[in-house]
Amino acid sequence: MLTNSSSLKREDNVIHLTYKDIVMIKKEMIYRNPLIKLGYENEDILQNGGFGAVLAHAGVGKTALLVQVALNAMLREQPVLHVSLNDAVSKVDVWYQELFHNIAANYDAAEIQDHWDKIQPYRFIMTFKVEGFSAPKLEERLTDLMEQNIFKPHTVIIDGFKFDEAGRGPLEQLKELARKYSMRIWFTVHTHRHIPQQENGLPLSFLHVTDLFDVIVQLAAKGDEVYIKSLKGKSTDSALNDLLLDPATMLIKDGK
Repeated sequence: MLTNSSSLKREDNVIHLTYKDIVMIKKEMIYRNPLIKLGYENEDILQNGGFGAVLAHAGVGKTALLVQVALNAMLREQPVLHVSLNDAVSKVDVWYQELFHNIAANYDAAEIQDHWDKIQPYRFIMTFKVEGFSAPKLEERLTDLMEQNIFKPHTVIIDGFKFDEAGRGPLEQLKELARKYSMRIWFTVHTHRHIPQQENGLPLSFLHVTDLFDVIVQLAAKGDEVYIKSLKGKSTDSALNDLLLDPATMLIKDGK
Protein backbone atom coordinates (compact mmCIF):
# COMPACT_ATOMS: atom_id res chain seq x y z
CA MET A 1 0.00 0.00 0.00
CA LEU A 2 1.39 3.44 -0.96
CA THR A 3 0.53 6.64 0.85
CA ASN A 4 1.82 10.21 0.73
CA SER A 5 3.10 9.98 4.28
CA SER A 6 6.87 9.93 4.89
CA SER A 7 6.89 7.33 7.64
CA LEU A 8 7.14 3.55 7.50
CA LYS A 9 4.13 1.55 8.63
CA ARG A 10 4.65 -1.69 10.52
CA GLU A 11 1.85 -4.24 10.80
CA ASP A 12 2.54 -7.68 12.26
CA ASN A 13 6.26 -7.27 11.59
CA VAL A 14 5.62 -6.42 7.92
CA ILE A 15 7.03 -3.11 6.70
CA HIS A 16 4.98 -1.16 4.15
CA LEU A 17 7.01 1.46 2.28
CA THR A 18 5.29 4.80 1.79
CA TYR A 19 5.30 6.66 -1.49
CA LYS A 20 7.81 9.24 -0.24
CA ASP A 21 10.20 6.54 0.98
CA ILE A 22 10.16 4.80 -2.40
CA VAL A 23 10.79 8.09 -4.25
CA MET A 24 13.79 8.87 -2.01
CA ILE A 25 15.33 5.43 -2.52
CA LYS A 26 14.73 5.62 -6.25
CA LYS A 27 16.29 9.08 -6.60
CA GLU A 28 19.40 8.09 -4.69
CA MET A 29 19.90 4.94 -6.75
CA ILE A 30 19.36 6.76 -10.05
CA TYR A 31 21.93 9.34 -8.97
CA ARG A 32 24.44 6.49 -8.78
CA ASN A 33 24.13 5.87 -12.53
CA PRO A 34 27.77 5.15 -13.43
CA LEU A 35 27.55 6.82 -16.83
CA ILE A 36 26.09 10.03 -15.44
CA LYS A 37 29.07 10.10 -13.10
CA LEU A 38 31.27 9.74 -16.16
CA GLY A 39 29.93 13.05 -17.42
CA TYR A 40 26.96 11.94 -19.55
CA GLU A 41 24.23 14.33 -18.45
CA ASN A 42 21.34 12.62 -20.25
CA GLU A 43 20.05 9.48 -18.48
CA ASP A 44 19.31 7.88 -21.86
CA ILE A 45 22.93 7.75 -22.98
CA LEU A 46 22.03 5.75 -26.08
CA GLN A 47 19.19 6.56 -28.46
CA ASN A 48 17.05 4.01 -30.32
CA GLY A 49 19.31 1.76 -32.38
CA GLY A 50 22.40 2.92 -30.49
CA PHE A 51 25.35 0.73 -29.51
CA GLY A 52 27.48 1.06 -26.39
CA ALA A 53 30.50 -0.96 -25.28
CA VAL A 54 32.50 -1.52 -22.10
CA LEU A 55 36.04 -2.70 -22.85
CA ALA A 56 38.32 -4.43 -20.33
CA HIS A 57 40.56 -7.40 -19.68
CA ALA A 58 39.01 -10.49 -18.08
CA GLY A 59 37.86 -10.07 -14.50
CA VAL A 60 38.17 -6.28 -14.36
CA GLY A 61 34.45 -5.43 -14.02
CA LYS A 62 32.73 -5.20 -17.42
CA THR A 63 29.63 -7.13 -16.33
CA ALA A 64 29.43 -5.25 -13.02
CA LEU A 65 29.42 -1.89 -14.76
CA LEU A 66 26.73 -2.89 -17.25
CA VAL A 67 24.56 -4.45 -14.55
CA GLN A 68 24.61 -1.03 -12.87
CA VAL A 69 23.53 0.56 -16.16
CA ALA A 70 20.73 -2.03 -16.34
CA LEU A 71 19.64 -1.41 -12.75
CA ASN A 72 19.46 2.29 -13.44
CA ALA A 73 17.14 1.66 -16.39
CA MET A 74 15.00 -0.70 -14.29
CA LEU A 75 14.66 1.97 -11.59
CA ARG A 76 13.31 4.29 -14.29
CA GLU A 77 10.83 1.56 -15.30
CA GLN A 78 12.61 0.84 -18.59
CA PRO A 79 12.65 -2.91 -19.32
CA VAL A 80 16.08 -4.50 -19.68
CA LEU A 81 16.87 -7.74 -21.49
CA HIS A 82 20.15 -9.25 -20.26
CA VAL A 83 21.59 -11.72 -22.78
CA SER A 84 24.38 -13.85 -21.31
CA LEU A 85 26.59 -15.95 -23.58
CA ASN A 86 28.72 -17.20 -20.68
CA ASP A 87 26.77 -17.57 -17.45
CA ALA A 88 23.63 -19.33 -16.28
CA VAL A 89 20.52 -17.31 -15.37
CA SER A 90 21.11 -17.94 -11.66
CA LYS A 91 24.63 -16.46 -11.80
CA VAL A 92 23.45 -13.37 -13.67
CA ASP A 93 20.67 -12.90 -11.13
CA VAL A 94 23.24 -12.97 -8.31
CA TRP A 95 25.11 -10.12 -10.01
CA TYR A 96 21.95 -8.00 -10.02
CA GLN A 97 20.99 -8.77 -6.44
CA GLU A 98 24.45 -8.15 -5.02
CA LEU A 99 24.97 -4.87 -6.85
CA PHE A 100 21.46 -3.67 -6.02
CA HIS A 101 22.03 -4.40 -2.34
CA ASN A 102 25.41 -2.63 -2.44
CA ILE A 103 23.82 0.45 -4.01
CA ALA A 104 21.03 0.46 -1.42
CA ALA A 105 23.24 -0.46 1.54
CA ASN A 106 22.21 2.61 3.55
CA TYR A 107 18.60 1.47 3.74
CA ASP A 108 16.79 -1.00 5.94
CA ALA A 109 16.85 -4.60 4.67
CA ALA A 110 13.06 -4.67 4.39
CA GLU A 111 13.07 -1.45 2.36
CA ILE A 112 15.70 -2.88 0.02
CA GLN A 113 13.78 -6.10 -0.51
CA ASP A 114 10.53 -4.27 -1.12
CA HIS A 115 12.06 -2.08 -3.80
CA TRP A 116 13.92 -5.01 -5.36
CA ASP A 117 10.60 -6.84 -5.70
CA LYS A 118 9.13 -3.81 -7.47
CA ILE A 119 11.83 -3.48 -10.13
CA GLN A 120 12.37 -7.17 -10.93
CA PRO A 121 9.53 -7.25 -13.52
CA TYR A 122 11.59 -4.79 -15.58
CA ARG A 123 14.34 -7.35 -16.18
CA PHE A 124 14.43 -10.51 -18.28
CA ILE A 125 17.51 -12.77 -18.43
CA MET A 126 18.13 -14.83 -21.56
CA THR A 127 21.02 -17.23 -22.16
CA PHE A 128 22.59 -18.62 -25.33
CA LYS A 129 25.59 -20.76 -26.08
CA VAL A 130 28.20 -18.55 -27.73
CA GLU A 131 28.21 -20.58 -30.92
CA GLY A 132 24.40 -20.57 -31.04
CA PHE A 133 23.92 -16.81 -30.76
CA SER A 134 22.94 -14.66 -33.73
CA ALA A 135 20.68 -11.72 -34.53
CA PRO A 136 18.03 -13.96 -36.18
CA LYS A 137 17.92 -16.28 -33.15
CA LEU A 138 17.70 -13.33 -30.77
CA GLU A 139 14.88 -11.85 -32.86
CA GLU A 140 13.04 -15.18 -32.83
CA ARG A 141 13.03 -15.30 -29.05
CA LEU A 142 12.27 -11.58 -28.78
CA THR A 143 9.28 -11.99 -31.09
CA ASP A 144 7.90 -14.78 -28.89
CA LEU A 145 8.14 -12.57 -25.81
CA MET A 146 6.58 -9.54 -27.47
CA GLU A 147 3.79 -11.35 -29.31
CA GLN A 148 2.71 -12.95 -26.03
CA ASN A 149 2.92 -9.54 -24.37
CA ILE A 150 5.45 -10.90 -21.86
CA PHE A 151 8.33 -8.49 -22.32
CA LYS A 152 9.47 -5.72 -24.69
CA PRO A 153 12.96 -4.41 -23.88
CA HIS A 154 14.02 -0.79 -23.88
CA THR A 155 17.67 -1.72 -23.28
CA VAL A 156 19.58 -4.90 -24.13
CA ILE A 157 22.81 -6.06 -22.47
CA ILE A 158 24.83 -8.60 -24.48
CA ASP A 159 27.52 -10.12 -22.28
CA GLY A 160 30.12 -12.39 -23.87
CA PHE A 161 29.93 -11.55 -27.58
CA LYS A 162 33.15 -12.71 -29.33
CA PHE A 163 34.33 -9.58 -31.13
CA ASP A 164 37.69 -11.07 -32.07
CA GLU A 165 35.98 -14.01 -33.80
CA ALA A 166 32.93 -12.35 -35.35
CA GLY A 167 33.10 -10.30 -38.50
CA ARG A 168 31.27 -7.04 -39.08
CA GLY A 169 28.16 -8.73 -40.47
CA PRO A 170 26.71 -10.09 -37.19
CA LEU A 171 27.00 -6.67 -35.53
CA GLU A 172 25.35 -4.95 -38.47
CA GLN A 173 22.47 -7.42 -38.12
CA LEU A 174 22.19 -6.63 -34.41
CA LYS A 175 22.27 -2.91 -35.23
CA GLU A 176 19.36 -3.36 -37.61
CA LEU A 177 17.51 -5.35 -34.95
CA ALA A 178 18.02 -2.54 -32.44
CA ARG A 179 16.60 -0.01 -34.90
CA LYS A 180 13.67 -2.25 -35.85
CA TYR A 181 12.51 -2.67 -32.25
CA SER A 182 13.58 0.78 -30.94
CA MET A 183 16.15 -0.69 -28.57
CA ARG A 184 19.62 0.33 -27.48
CA ILE A 185 22.26 -2.37 -26.98
CA TRP A 186 25.26 -2.50 -24.63
CA PHE A 187 28.09 -5.00 -25.10
CA THR A 188 30.94 -6.24 -22.95
CA VAL A 189 34.16 -6.39 -24.96
CA HIS A 190 36.96 -8.67 -23.77
CA THR A 191 40.37 -7.20 -24.55
CA HIS A 192 43.65 -9.11 -24.34
CA ARG A 193 46.72 -8.04 -22.39
CA HIS A 194 49.13 -9.29 -25.04
CA ILE A 195 47.53 -7.19 -27.82
CA PRO A 196 48.74 -3.56 -27.76
CA GLN A 197 46.20 -0.76 -27.87
CA GLN A 198 46.08 1.84 -30.60
CA GLU A 199 46.71 5.54 -29.90
CA ASN A 200 42.99 6.06 -29.26
CA GLY A 201 43.01 3.34 -26.59
CA LEU A 202 41.08 0.84 -28.70
CA PRO A 203 42.30 -2.70 -29.33
CA LEU A 204 43.17 -3.67 -32.88
CA SER A 205 40.51 -6.43 -32.87
CA PHE A 206 37.79 -3.82 -32.29
CA LEU A 207 38.74 -1.21 -34.89
CA HIS A 208 36.73 -2.78 -37.72
CA VAL A 209 33.44 -2.13 -35.88
CA THR A 210 34.20 1.04 -33.89
CA ASP A 211 32.09 3.19 -36.22
CA LEU A 212 28.97 1.18 -35.26
CA PHE A 213 29.28 2.31 -31.63
CA ASP A 214 28.04 5.57 -30.15
CA VAL A 215 29.60 5.18 -26.69
CA ILE A 216 32.75 3.27 -25.71
CA VAL A 217 33.99 3.05 -22.11
CA GLN A 218 37.21 1.41 -21.00
CA LEU A 219 38.06 -0.15 -17.64
CA ALA A 220 41.78 -0.31 -16.89
CA ALA A 221 43.32 -2.00 -13.85
CA LYS A 222 46.36 -0.23 -12.40
CA GLY A 223 47.65 -1.94 -9.28
CA ASP A 224 44.68 -2.42 -6.95
CA GLU A 225 42.58 0.25 -8.68
CA VAL A 226 40.24 0.03 -11.69
CA TYR A 227 40.06 3.30 -13.63
CA ILE A 228 37.16 4.22 -15.89
CA LYS A 229 37.70 6.20 -19.08
CA SER A 230 35.44 7.33 -21.91
CA LEU A 231 36.96 6.55 -25.33
CA LYS A 232 34.02 7.58 -27.50
CA GLY A 233 30.78 9.48 -27.03
CA LYS A 234 32.07 11.96 -24.47
CA SER A 235 35.09 14.19 -24.14
CA THR A 236 38.10 12.24 -22.85
CA ASP A 237 38.69 14.92 -20.24
CA SER A 238 41.31 13.85 -17.69
CA ALA A 239 38.79 14.40 -14.88
CA LEU A 240 37.07 11.19 -15.98
CA ASN A 241 40.17 9.28 -14.93
CA ASP A 242 39.40 10.17 -11.32
CA LEU A 243 36.52 7.68 -11.36
CA LEU A 244 37.19 4.17 -10.13
CA LEU A 245 35.38 0.90 -9.57
CA ASP A 246 35.49 -0.02 -5.90
CA PRO A 247 36.95 -3.57 -5.85
CA ALA A 248 34.93 -4.42 -2.73
CA THR A 249 31.48 -3.40 -4.03
CA MET A 250 32.16 -3.00 -7.78
CA LEU A 251 30.39 0.38 -7.56
CA ILE A 252 31.63 3.67 -8.98
CA LYS A 253 33.64 5.80 -6.57
CA ASP A 254 35.45 9.11 -6.80
CA GLY A 255 39.20 8.60 -7.04
CA LYS A 256 40.15 12.09 -5.90
